This record gives sequence, C-alpha cells and structure tokens, in this order.
Amino acid sequence: MTTKRAAIFDIDGTLVDTNPLHVVTWWEAFRQAGHHVPMREIHRAVGLSGGDLLDHLLGDDRDPAEDDQLSAAHHTLYATYFERIPALDGAGDLLRALAGQGWEIVLATSAGGAELSALRRAIDADDVILGVTSADDVDDGKPAPDPVRQARAIAGVPSDRAVFVGDSVWDMRAAVRDEVTAVAVLSGGIPRADLEEAGARAVYKDPAALLANLATSAFADVR
Repeated sequence: MTTKRAAIFDIDGTLVDTNPLHVVTWWEAFRQAGHHVPMREIHRAVGLSGGDLLDHLLGDDRDPAEDDQLSAAHHTLYATYFERIPALDGAGDLLRALAGQGWEIVLATSAGGAELSALRRAIDADDVILGVTSADDVDDGKPAPDPVRQARAIAGVPSDRAVFVGDSVWDMRAAVRDEVTAVAVLSGGIPRADLEEAGARAVYKDPAALLANLATSAFADVR
C-alpha cells in the first residue's frame, strides 16, 4: 500500500490570476470573427480546453473550420500578457508547504507550450513541482476525469491518496469523477454555491486562505 500523497492543482484562477485575461481575450477573438458572446458566459466556460470551450459557447452547429482561427486569435491576444501574469497570493508558498509535508505536487491544466511556461514562471515553484499534465496528454479535458487521473499517474497514487484543488465547476466535476477529494478556491470568480453543488468538499477564498487553514483542511485527512 502506497504512503505517497498527491496534491493536484489546476493553474488558471487557482494559482494564477488569469481568468479575467482569458475572458477578455476570448471575447476579442470572438468579436473579430463576428460572434457576439457575452463575457459572463465566457467566464463560466474558462477551464475547459479550447475545443470544449468552443463547443460550449458556440454550439455543435458552428463551422468547425473556424476553430483553429479562433484559438489562434485567443492565443495571440493572451500571449501579450505572458511576461505580466500575476500569481495569486500564497500560491508558491502553498505548494512549498505541501511539498514540505511530503506531498507530491502535480499541476493539471489545459495550457501547454509557451503559455504553460509563462504560468510556471509566475508561480515560481518549479523546485517542488513533480510534473504537469496538460490537455495534450489526455483524450478528454475537464470535466472528464482524464486530467486528474493522469496527474495521479504521475504521482503514482490511488484516488483516496489525492486532493485536487481548482476554481471552476469543471475542476470539481473532474475531481469527483476520478473519486479524489475536491477542494475549491473562489479566486477564479465562480460562486461558492456552484462549486459546492459540483462537488467541492471545502471552499477557500484563495491559495493564501487555504495555506492559512492547511492544518484543518482536507489535506490533513490524508495521512
């Protein structure tokens, strides 16, 4: 029986304050292509992989030939912020505190390439991060359980030895489907009630608040 434990983290909205940037840059990409998509709807879709986000916001009856153009426009617009991405308060300290307690730290995100590199620079905790799973590593992104399951595989732990921290409904659903403990933060802008309904066992304001309450959090229950 393994004694290892995995602390799995989403990145956008969970460790870095990027959800508003995604909303604005997706909105502009849609606008340039002639689509009117309200920002509030984009906000609630953040956390889905690019293809799933387009499915969710534009529907299955859209012209799929336009997908690459939309995704490229979003990436180009978002890339202008790469050198200014802000980490959320306590993000790096939280990862280091958990690593100091023997947790294997794995990130699970839909980001990849230069975007992922920028996010990791912002978090500034590569010294304690065991690995990262991205949308490129799995067949289906969140809310499917694949990203969480792949993150557990990197750490080499079963579901009952893992805690997943995220900021979106999609994160919580993915965690629940993989039967890991789901913990949410409000720093992504999703209401507490929605996160709890999606399966969050506990909800904290942000990484700093989770760090301050680590001794009584769900992490303390996995020994």
